[in-house]
Amino acid sequence: MTAPSEGGSPERRPQQRKQVLLRLDPLVYEALARWAGDELRSANAQIEFLLRRALREAGRLPGDTGPLPRRGRPPKGAKGADDAGGAGDA
Repeated sequence: MTAPSEGGSPERRPQQRKQVLLRLDPLVYEALARWAGDELRSANAQIEFLLRRALREAGRLPGDTGPLPRRGRPPKGAKGADDAGGAGDA
């Protein structure tokens, strides 16, 4: 039985992302990294994307799971893309 020593309720999500060590065959990693590059993701983001998709398809993704964090510059024409301003705008 797990003691509730961390404070808060058990359904409370942690603030930080969980870090895990993953050992992969080098050729599997190279294929994954190429695929990630094709989709403009990091290898880490590609792994999370694929794991979430597999969990969702298996009906095992928790309902309160947040969306994948958006990284990088928003696409042109996206809501709020013009609000940033800043250097480099000509």
